Amino acid sequence: MAAVNTTPSMLDSTFDVDKLTFEIFSILENKFLFGGGYENNPKLSLPQNTHQISTNHVTDSKVRILSIDGGGTKSGILAAKSLAHLESCLRRKSGNSNAYIADYFDVVAGSGAGGILAALLFTRGKDHGRPLFTADEALRFMIENRRNFNHSPSSRGILRRIFRQGKVEKLLRSTFGECTLKDTLKSVLIPCYDLSTRAPFVFSRADALEMDGYDFKMSDVCRATSADPTVNGAVEMRSVDKKTKIVAIDGRIAMNNPTAAAITHVLNNKQEFPLCKGVEDLLVVSLGGGESDFGNENLNSSLSRFVRIAGEGASDVVDQAVSMAFGQCRTSNYVRIQANGIIAKKQGDVIEKTVKLKKKADILSMAEEMLEQKNVESVLFEGRKIAESTNIEKLESFAGELIKEHEKRKTSILPTVVLKQQPYTSPRTSSATTLSTLSSC
Repeated sequence: MAAVNTTPSMLDSTFDVDKLTFEIFSILENKFLFGGGYENNPKLSLPQNTHQISTNHVTDSKVRILSIDGGGTKSGILAAKSLAHLESCLRRKSGNSNAYIADYFDVVAGSGAGGILAALLFTRGKDHGRPLFTADEALRFMIENRRNFNHSPSSRGILRRIFRQGKVEKLLRSTFGECTLKDTLKSVLIPCYDLSTRAPFVFSRADALEMDGYDFKMSDVCRATSADPTVNGAVEMRSVDKKTKIVAIDGRIAMNNPTAAAITHVLNNKQEFPLCKGVEDLLVVSLGGGESDFGNENLNSSLSRFVRIAGEGASDVVDQAVSMAFGQCRTSNYVRIQANGIIAKKQGDVIEKTVKLKKKADILSMAEEMLEQKNVESVLFEGRKIAESTNIEKLESFAGELIKEHEKRKTSILPTVVLKQQPYTSPRTSSATTLSTLSSC
């Protein structure tokens, strides 16, 4: 998942549909509309020996995917709150008080603020290979540092830009230390847009382990995916071995909703996901970033708002396409968490949706209110309508499915996921990059 070649275009022009997006929707369309089997496609077919084994030993295990949108209200606080609630559900229902989000997912894709959340939750920490942050800790991190990550046009002055870039860089380096993509626990995908190649670039754990020139420090990955060109400008960086240079801007421009990219990564990667033949073999939860603030502001005042609108429109298109691709298993295998845009009322007063909220309690209250909502979802052949379940109810139900899959793997004959690993050493003090043998998940 390195740079994806597209027709060159200027930043302020309409982006052409890139090759990655075309491939994503071609695969989903082929599977859903024409019933095309992945086993008949040379790019997507199982290795011969794996296919023979799977036909002799039936398994219904599923690959678990977490996707987190970029942007949204207060830089993805809704997504962070959703993850905190999901982790709490997993701990309560499994009886394991030390369960982490990373324990229950095989793949994570995050863009913008969602990319930072993915890095916090899936980067290896010092504690014997456990994640760096719990979901609650990640939520607190995003709230406490929201002013650093919040894209505001008021910060466009050159001096403010320089100060803000330095502050964000210092924060991320102190958080992740010397950790790189190789120090992540599961398959990680975090996009940005590379101005030097005029194409989307996806930071990928698999690429980092398999090829020279594709391992980057996690602090740089987070800076790249959250670099709003209208506020902080582009971020220039190099890979750990200095072989690859990119000039990165916001992951929302490349793919605000990375769900389809994560699905394509799994379906095309038979080395790490040998038994996954199609969307029916997936469990996917896609987290929206929350509602934007452009409804209460002058749209002519900032290019960043147009970028946000375009990004969220693209997110809705991805949700629609993925929902249709899942077909009849959509309700059990795919869950989308997003606010519905309805303004709540308390004691007769309208609660304004605005990014001007400053108190932590106000922000958490807004996120909790969004979780209580019934969001708008895509329905096969029926367009879009208000969902029957609230976001919280959907998270509770999905937690149960994740636990069932987790327990199922304990007695499974065949590995559902086979990820490459490197010998573990503290990522804070070592930059070891030697690959070890394959380990089963």
